[in-house]
Amino acid sequence: MKTLYLDCFCGISGDMTVGALIDAGVEPAYLQTVASSLNLDGVKILADKVEKHGIQATQFQVVIDPDTVQPHRHLKHIIAIIQQADVTDLAKESSIAVFEKIAQAEASVHGLPVEKIHFHEVGALDSIMDIVLSNAALYSLGIERVLCSPLVTGTGTVACDHGVMPVPAPATALLLRDIPWSAGDIPCEQVTPT
Repeated sequence: MKTLYLDCFCGISGDMTVGALIDAGVEPAYLQTVASSLNLDGVKILADKVEKHGIQATQFQVVIDPDTVQPHRHLKHIIAIIQQADVTDLAKESSIAVFEKIAQAEASVHGLPVEKIHFHEVGALDSIMDIVLSNAALYSLGIERVLCSPLVTGTGTVACDHGVMPVPAPATALLLRDIPWSAGDIPCEQVTPT
């Protein structure tokens, strides 16, 4: 069984995951093909080699044209976007499952049924790209199992569409239920829902 181990001593996010998977062997050209197949206007992806604290890595970014309107999407809209992606059925199913888990957490936080949840930050173009490309990358590498160190979430607050929230934000905290994590001592958001 091909296993991926994520050492998340300094958190994890969708863009960090995609960058790490590129370093693990995923071709950026493949991810560009997947990104294009989502047919989302005003967005492009970049993967650049960077050096941080003497270590070379890939910094992955989703760059959004500032004039692009990002509507608040419901789960059904995001599923429709994912269904058109040029990826395996398993990658589609996994991407949809991620959004369903996030929708359940958001529904719990807001006291609404899942179908009434408007995705804000997580329904934005960068989150859709991060989640779909992460899943496409995992399956392209033949990963069958993912293991992860305890997560370090960061501390303090983060500004979002609902105002200033604690770190981890409420939906993130629900997603972390039954997962080993600690706050650490860095005053910023280090773990995102994606």
